[in-house]
Amino acid sequence: MMEYKGYTGVVEFDPSIDAFHGRIVGLQDLVTFQGRSLEELRREMAESVEDYLELCAEIGKEPERAYRGEFLVRTTPELHRAAAIQAEAAGMSLNAWVEETLSSVVREKNPPYGAFPRTTTQRRPRKKKDRQG
Repeated sequence: MMEYKGYTGVVEFDPSIDAFHGRIVGLQDLVTFQGRSLEELRREMAESVEDYLELCAEIGKEPERAYRGEFLVRTTPELHRAAAIQAEAAGMSLNAWVEETLSSVVREKNPPYGAFPRTTTQRRPRKKKDRQG
């Protein structure tokens, strides 16, 4: 994973172009980049994010920001009760217990870099009119 201005990019190798292909995750808008080296990937990701921010400014759209740090979870009453009991037994609020549990699972699983669905969208050479948000 790569970070730039609060945006996170994931990368995978695309043998059809003999290069790495990346995209910014957590957005409904599609922002992609590609490169053959880590340096090129970083530069291209930064340029793609800057292009996205510039395009949003040009069309008067507020750029999407990935994640606010809060989300709603819907579950069964039984699981809600069981989680609340676990949290209370640990001397924690339900929110703190869920955050700790999620953190533990995410660290344990450590998803592989570049794990995202394959797309056929490839970043084309830059032309201001070709950019998409």
